[in-house]
Amino acid sequence: MPNLILSDTSASVSELKKNPMATVDAGDGLPVAILNRNKPAFYCVPAPLYEAMMGSLDDLDLIEIVRQREGGETVEVDLDQYL
Repeated sequence: MPNLILSDTSASVSELKKNPMATVDAGDGLPVAILNRNKPAFYCVPAPLYEAMMGSLDDLDLIEIVRQREGGETVEVDLDQYL
C-alpha cells in the first residue's frame, strides 16, 4: 500500500539515531519525514518552523473568536483617561 509523504526530504530512524542534527539540517529548514520500514513514522520539524506553525494555529483560533464576536455589543473607551 503506498504512503503519502508530506516532505521533500526523508530519512530512516537509523539515520536519525546516528546523527540527529544532520538529519534536521538535511531538510534545509523544512520538515524531514522519518521512515520506519519505508513507512512514514513521524516528521522531524525544525524549531523555527514549529514555532511559526504554532503561531499560525493561534492566529486561526483568534480569527474564530473574532468572527463569533462580530456584530456584538461594542463599548466606547477613552484611552486618554488612563494616562
